[in-house]
Amino acid sequence: MIDGVLVQPLRQIPDERGKIMHMLRSDAPHFEQFGEIYFSVVYPGVIKAWHIHSRMTLNYACVVGMIKLVLYDDREGSPTRDTVQEIYLGESNYALVKIPPEVWNGFKGVGGQPAVVANCSTIPHDPQEIRRMDPLDNHIPFDWSLKHG
Repeated sequence: MIDGVLVQPLRQIPDERGKIMHMLRSDAPHFEQFGEIYFSVVYPGVIKAWHIHSRMTLNYACVVGMIKLVLYDDREGSPTRDTVQEIYLGESNYALVKIPPEVWNGFKGVGGQPAVVANCSTIPHDPQEIRRMDPLDNHIPFDWSLKHG
């Protein structure tokens, strides 16, 4: 696991009407602060990567469908530098993933339907504190292709 990354299983409360899907509470020990919440839709097989934030902490939960979330620690001095972490997130593994600043991240839609990813970030979006990189042409040692077996 990458230093500073938290994977917290989330509670779902089903009944005959549907279900409640918890995500993040202000009294949770891993809650920092509220900046904004937004939703990202990703189609099956599409890659939304790579990006990194200099100040923002991300709190991802996939509320519909499934994604393959991939993290890469490129932080100088980090005990987990050069580590890749892969997490399948969504209906089959409903959890919150907290990603600290300066950790590269991206995700790919997996399965047969679009996925909806919620992010409750610690600061509002600021284009000055995000960097992006091509998902396939970069220095990160990760192959996004489907792995059989």
